[in-house]
Amino acid sequence: MTTSALDVKAPEQAPPPAPAPGRRRRFAVHFAHYKWLYLLLLPGVIYFAVFRYAPMYGVSIAFKDYVPFLGVNASPWVGFQHFQDFFSNPDFPRLLGNTLILAFLNLGIAFPLTIVLALLLNEVRLSVLKRTVQTLVYIPHFLSWTIVASLSFLLFALDFGPLFLFLNSVLGTNIDFLSDPNWFRPLIVLQEIWKNTGWGTIIFLAALATVDQDQYEAAIIDGAGRFRRVWHITLPGIRSTIIVMLILAIGQMLNTGFEQIYLMTNALNRSVADVFDTYVYFVGITQGAYSYSTAVGLFKSLVGIVLIFGTNWLAKRFNQSGLF
Repeated sequence: MTTSALDVKAPEQAPPPAPAPGRRRRFAVHFAHYKWLYLLLLPGVIYFAVFRYAPMYGVSIAFKDYVPFLGVNASPWVGFQHFQDFFSNPDFPRLLGNTLILAFLNLGIAFPLTIVLALLLNEVRLSVLKRTVQTLVYIPHFLSWTIVASLSFLLFALDFGPLFLFLNSVLGTNIDFLSDPNWFRPLIVLQEIWKNTGWGTIIFLAALATVDQDQYEAAIIDGAGRFRRVWHITLPGIRSTIIVMLILAIGQMLNTGFEQIYLMTNALNRSVADVFDTYVYFVGITQGAYSYSTAVGLFKSLVGIVLIFGTNWLAKRFNQSGLF
């Protein structure tokens, strides 16, 4: 029995694949699935759009001779004249030196103390004691710089301040700590340590919670002491967090804090107290040099960006996890 070619059925062809959903449809499905997360993100987006990105339009007055009556658009362009005036100003070396000294003091003293405090808290095994200490070191962060400065004035007040009387009796001197330029920077660093060190431990304590506990048990079996466990297990375990926080801290080096410096500045210690933040206020607000002060602020911001990218590049160069 023979079979003709007509009796042989051709194999059925698979139906063509359905077209992939378009990009808009995929986004709509994704947005519908995560709509509540996007809703939570909305206040942050609005904040940054209104208070961070929208004011960037006013940065253009750094390159203009801004006249309030003419407005931003009608004010004449002067190019980099304000930057040249700032760099040639006799106050520039003093401002740069004061800012960098305070920045390096805070970075070299306050930042390591935050890590040390986090390590000490992590070693506390009594939960009640640990929570109590954490609460006590967190509280100063919620006090304004006005209150911190007022407490400093009361403690170091001339002739009746408790710390003024105690330190002068120990040192055998009669120093006015609030007016002496030599004591301005130590007071600023001590205020920074007291106010923000405890708050800064939150991120490091969260990183310490992720360290593998099995490594500690193995180290104990091998006879490693507490210090060796911290040095060889704890610190390497939070190295990436330390590097990221260090990059962010270096990027904020020139932001020494306007309120703190302004409140602690007086006529006797101004030679070491003037920094970029207070200089912008005195020149821009009190003297009305809006374009000039904007140029100073823009210079400070550009230096911060360069420091962030440079530090991140160095971290990558040494095979460490950077910020981006």
